[in-house]
Amino acid sequence: MELLASPVFRSVAVVVAVVVVYFLWLELRKIPAKLSVLMATAFVDMVGLLMVIPLLPFYAKKLGADGMRIGVPGFSMHVGIGVVVALLVTAFTVAQLLSAPAWGRFSDRFGRRPALLIALGASAIAYIIFGFANSLLVLFLSRIVQGAGGGTVGVIQAYVADATEPENRAKSLGWLSAATNLGVALGPVLGSLAVAFGEKSFAVGERSLSLGHAAPGIFAAVLCLVNMLFAWSYLRESRHLGADGKHVPAVKGASRAAVLRVLTHSGEPAPRLIWIYAIAMGAFQGATAILALFLADRFAVDEKTIGYFFAYIGIIAVLTRALVLGKAVDRFGEAKLSRVGSLLLATGLATIPLAHSIPVLAISVALIPLGTAFTFPCVTSMLSRVIGAHERGLYMGVQQTYGGILRVVFPLVAGFAFDHLGKGVPFYLSGAMVIGTVFLGLGMEEYVRPKAREAAAG
Repeated sequence: MELLASPVFRSVAVVVAVVVVYFLWLELRKIPAKLSVLMATAFVDMVGLLMVIPLLPFYAKKLGADGMRIGVPGFSMHVGIGVVVALLVTAFTVAQLLSAPAWGRFSDRFGRRPALLIALGASAIAYIIFGFANSLLVLFLSRIVQGAGGGTVGVIQAYVADATEPENRAKSLGWLSAATNLGVALGPVLGSLAVAFGEKSFAVGERSLSLGHAAPGIFAAVLCLVNMLFAWSYLRESRHLGADGKHVPAVKGASRAAVLRVLTHSGEPAPRLIWIYAIAMGAFQGATAILALFLADRFAVDEKTIGYFFAYIGIIAVLTRALVLGKAVDRFGEAKLSRVGSLLLATGLATIPLAHSIPVLAISVALIPLGTAFTFPCVTSMLSRVIGAHERGLYMGVQQTYGGILRVVFPLVAGFAFDHLGKGVPFYLSGAMVIGTVFLGLGMEEYVRPKAREAAAG
């Protein structure tokens, strides 16, 4: 990893970052103010999250060595580090998926703003727990707390859908994704810097003070609290109003009915879109959950250099969403573009194990943010068109629930495959599953176009 540690590489990285910021600034001036505030909130939230996420595998390895024993009295089994990391990922996801429909219903009834503020507070607590974790159990606790307060992705998406016209939702969701992926690019680098800062000692009177491995968690928590103050001051409510000017009340049992409908009416447009999102997201999460372990095994990447890989992915995602997505949607339409994105994502995931040098790896990895940039905003935008405005938060939450279920299953499968079937098997499996979503999206144009014409006529 001499290349990543060289002054030349870091200088080039700084120049690239400056160029990215310049072009983003040119585009930011075109964004409505209400969307800009939401983007800023999502960006800062993602910076904090990505300060700690890339470090999880390394923290787990330090606290759990080569794995851990799990079980009940009379029966236990040893699981490898790949499964431990997968369990850490799924602990967050299980808590998130269980809370997602409730957050969606809560936001439909009481508003998007309070739901987001509560979630940000939960994240700050989770970061502190993460920073001072001295065992795998405490590390798991931090993930559960964060997941319970992080089931708000659907709420944020509903926020954007409330504030934009149907024909502009894919672009707006793309901009939101650009903001979060800018956080993906910046957060891991700040996390790596926080690790280095934590290793330094500072004289305080006659004593020497060092934050140690708690530094990333502490910095992320402070950032989260600042974000709460920003959102409290500038983020405005967007929830839907009924014809009488009152907020539409939640229907008892609506969450359960919506979740079951995806299973019982899977041929309908909304369930199909939810399955596309869930399978692609689960496959993506499964591969990325063990990506750090794969890179450490093949390229000797550690906690001080892993941030560069995530930053690389984040920069490509930002540029694609900010500069390419809107034009691509106008030219190809959301349905076709989402299928192109699935093909790119599948190709990127499946070819990672074939890379045996950093330049070749860079090509495969680049296809992943390209694929996600075209797939997820388009699918979510189409979902917002085929459901009513009064159920938007609910179904966005259901989408996150199914995405969460597969974000539990895929990392566990990937972790087991990494430990027992081969280092590259998780990536091959993930790529194959994403390919399957292309067929689910065939013919989706006929459901989206009428909605667009109806909205325009109204």
